[in-house]
Amino acid sequence: QVQVVESGGGLVQAGGSLRLSCAASGIIFSMTTMGWYRQAPGKQREWVATITNGGTIQYADSVKGRFTGSRDSAKNTVYLQMNNLKPEDTAVYYCRIIRPGDYWGQGTQVTVSS
Repeated sequence: QVQVVESGGGLVQAGGSLRLSCAASGIIFSMTTMGWYRQAPGKQREWVATITNGGTIQYADSVKGRFTGSRDSAKNTVYLQMNNLKPEDTAVYYCRIIRPGDYWGQGTQVTVSS
């Protein structure tokens, strides 16, 4: 059974940092392309970053230069380091195994106060 579990969300002041983690199990992690998404209240879910199994990382323009994705194959985990957070980054952040298959985590809340 494939599982995707996010952690690391919380409340932070504008300009602060958080690191999200996403642990995947039940799948050959080295084969996965992973993604981070977010959904703010009243808005559609949007793509944040993609981390391929080869280590290529792409970012949405809204987070480029502030967020950094990484993966640790020994821990079957991907991370999203978020720096210089802004109130508009407030959202539920989701991790996704884009392929193989399509699996989502339950999300973790990130709240940035002004």
